[in-house]
Amino acid sequence: MDNRTGEIEAFLRSVEGGSFAAAAKALRQTPSAVSRSVARLEARLGVRLLTRTTRSLSVTPEGEKFRVQAQKLLLDLDELERSFTTDKSEPRGRLRVSASTPFGIHRVIPVLPEFLQRYPKITVDLSLTDALVDLVSERTDVAIRHGALRDSSLRARRLGSSRWLVVAAPEYLQRHGTPQTPADLDRHNCLNFNYRRTIEGWTFRAGQRSKQFHVTGNFIANSGESLRLMCVGGAGIARLADFLVGDDVRAGRLVPLLQDHIKADSEDIHALYIGHARLAARVRVFMDFLVERVSIAD
Repeated sequence: MDNRTGEIEAFLRSVEGGSFAAAAKALRQTPSAVSRSVARLEARLGVRLLTRTTRSLSVTPEGEKFRVQAQKLLLDLDELERSFTTDKSEPRGRLRVSASTPFGIHRVIPVLPEFLQRYPKITVDLSLTDALVDLVSERTDVAIRHGALRDSSLRARRLGSSRWLVVAAPEYLQRHGTPQTPADLDRHNCLNFNYRRTIEGWTFRAGQRSKQFHVTGNFIANSGESLRLMCVGGAGIARLADFLVGDDVRAGRLVPLLQDHIKADSEDIHALYIGHARLAARVRVFMDFLVERVSIAD
């Protein structure tokens, strides 16, 4: 990477991470080196891109305009390099992957060593977050996401689906009793997510229809894995995906509840990627690997 693209990368990483220290960690540089790169970029452009304080960075209006164009530039450079990659060449380069925290922990990470053994020249840059990721702005190659797909220019490969389960630890049920109907959840401590979801509340069957029940509790989190651990610890009742808590149910650490009332639906899981006329070899082989090793049987 030449000096100019290196400076642009330093700027973009600083904006994404909110600090030179975060950018330095991502780029494997020192914070002072990242700061100098951004300063050189600002000097060459003749504008201030970032406002620095002792605690944080903020993007100036000029910096935001430059950020949008710089992201597009780097994506175009990536695409240019991909266009010269032949199918016979060994897949290589940095592969940026985003996955939800529980799916990443329970499904993706366990098989990544095998993938890296197959393709030793690929470097996997994995980010686990339950928040939605903009593949273009975050320069992400593959994002594994759950639920209905939004209309977009992204392409997707389906990895399967996972049904919802309402679960609690045996210890919790011994102390507080077992709910027999969804209405009984009003008297229980329900663990929930702290971010806005497509459907608010927990969905149960009401005759031939479905109904959302509002639940409350004294613990909320942005990660399904956090909710699972709290649930196993006896803190309350949670509604989580089968792929996340299935092993706990089979081991007796969690007990499924209200099964006659659970709406018989499931949540689709897809691997999303930006569609190009020619897909980079590293992305193509990773997508094939996900379908082979990570897919969930319906």
